[in-house]
Parts: sequence; C-alpha cells; structure tokens
Amino acid sequence: MLRVTVGEAVGQRAQGAPGIQRSAAVDGGAPAGAKTLSKGWHTPWGISFLPNGRSALVTERLSYQVYRLDRNGTKKWVGEVPYTVPEPYDEGAGGLLGVAPSPTWDGKKDKQVFFVHTTKSETRVVRMDYDGTSLRNYKPILTGIRRGGDHNGGRIAFGPDKYLYVTTGEALQPKLAQDKSSLNGKILRITKSGKAAPGNPFGNRVYSYGHRNPQGLAWDAKGRLWSVEIGQQTHDELNLIKRGANYGWPSCEGVCSVKGMTGPKATFSPEKGVPAQLAVVRNVLYVSSLRGQRLWRVPIDGGSERLGTKTAFYPGAYGRLRAIAKVPGANELWVGTSDLGYGNDKILRVPIR
Repeated sequence: MLRVTVGEAVGQRAQGAPGIQRSAAVDGGAPAGAKTLSKGWHTPWGISFLPNGRSALVTERLSYQVYRLDRNGTKKWVGEVPYTVPEPYDEGAGGLLGVAPSPTWDGKKDKQVFFVHTTKSETRVVRMDYDGTSLRNYKPILTGIRRGGDHNGGRIAFGPDKYLYVTTGEALQPKLAQDKSSLNGKILRITKSGKAAPGNPFGNRVYSYGHRNPQGLAWDAKGRLWSVEIGQQTHDELNLIKRGANYGWPSCEGVCSVKGMTGPKATFSPEKGVPAQLAVVRNVLYVSSLRGQRLWRVPIDGGSERLGTKTAFYPGAYGRLRAIAKVPGANELWVGTSDLGYGNDKILRVPIR
C-alpha cells in the first residue's frame, strides 16, 4: 500500500507563502486572503449549495436552525429541524449537523433537502421539503444510529453517482467501527429513501468501515472520495475512501500496517489539526481544523493517489474552523468559524488564486 510522508509549511495569513505562489500553475493555486461574507452566526456546522449555485443552506449546530445564505451575503431564516437535542443534553456534542439538498432540487418538482441531527436517544438522517422559502414535512429516512459524546460524524453529501453518503462516528464504542452490521463508525451510502444503495460492498448501507469520527467528505476531479477523520490522541487522518475498505479503528490511529486495513494518505497532529471538513478546488484539498484553528491546503499530485506538502493558512486568525464548501463555478471557498459564542461566528469568503 502506498504511503506518503507529508511535510508541513505555514502560509502567510492573507496570502500564500512565496513557494506556494510559484506552484500555483501546477497544483491549482492557494488561498489569497479571507474576507467576512456574513456575521451573526451561532456555531455553523454545515454549508451546502443549492443546485442553482446562487445560494447555500447553512445549519447551526446548537440552535438547530437553518438559513439560506446568498452569494451577496444576504442571510434568511428558512426553518428548523424538529426533535433536535443539542448540547448540553447528556455529555454529547450533537445537534443539527450536515445538510445536503437533492441534486435535482428546484423548489418545485423536487423540494427535498436532507439533514443529519441528534435526538435525545439517537442520530438520524431525515428529509424535509424546502420550496425556496421555508422548511416543512419532517420525515426520518434512517434511524437507529447511536449517538455518543462528540463521536457523531454527521457530514452528508450526494456523490457523483447521485447517492447519499453519510459519515457516522462510533459513539464512544470503538468495537462498532469494525462491525459491518452496525451503522456506527462508517461511511454509509444510501438512497433518498434511506435504503442501501445498489452496489454497496456488503449488501447493506455500509460503504467503508473502521472509522472513529469522520466528519468530512469531498470528491476530486477524478471522482474519488476523500474524507477527514478525528483521531484519539496522536493522529488525525486524511483518507482516500475506497469501496469496502477498512480504515483500521480501533486497531490503528494514523499509519496502519495491520493486514487488511487501509492507512491514511496524510495525518495531522491534534494540536495543529482536529480536522472537521474538507473541500476540493482545482485538484487541491482544503481542510478546516478545530483545535488547530487553521485552514490546511493539501495538493493532490495530478491523477495519482499521492499528496504533496500540506500548508497551513490563517493559524489562529479566526479561531476554530469547521463548515467549508466550494462555491459552484468559482475558485472560492466559504468557511465557517465555530464555537466563538452566540452570534459571534462568521462565514468567510476565501478566494483561491
């Protein structure tokens, strides 16, 4: 199995370091400054653009509210996801997590939008109708995912195959990650009705397993799925996800030499990492980090599975970073700050040049 040792560099706070700028033509550019797009947020967790590309839906983890954010920065409340139980219930750090509009959403014939949220007893994938103005018609499509502590996964996204991918944590029960019959510690692949998608490796909803707490999903230009995963104490992971692969938890954290298990393509030390989500712009992976309070840039080496040197941008400048999305039709990211207190979080606009 190919393993790459990934070095580290630190980018300037507003622009890439000189070495990063020289490589822009080869590997797709770098962040060229961050500006505030929208203020007044309370722990935004997920950003997902509607198919028209003109606006995105944004979830707030602790308030369980959903907003539409237009590209000009206009923010409008559209509703809430009922039955959500966020912190401080129990010891958990759940709440309203990921959001994914149907790939054919138009607000008329197709109004479907999907969410992941925690209730008092479980994590759910649910579907609601959004007509462009408000949310209604709550319907669970996948229940019975165990919630536990802050190991709830929660990222949700439609892949190039039009099926829904869902990350789940192992709910503080590591053995569940290796149990292929469990929904926890997995990346799931399901239909819009919550059933197992055709072609899944084990005949159920599981696409990959052996995960501790994966919270990021993104596809590159070749249609390959990448994910970031929060480790325990020594290594966080950036993984290339393959159908049916076992990513090692709890036997491995970071580089994995156990037979039959797949190691990460890159790792982060927790003090500089705790990766939350990721996005792809021009063959470069961008990873938001919580404890590390920075945006990581990790280039993919052409069409290969190799990764280049990872570079940190804005370390400590904006606090904890979580929600991230590529703006459709533009070399630009939207990045949300996290946990800065009620009304103090922001959505940042980060151009890539």
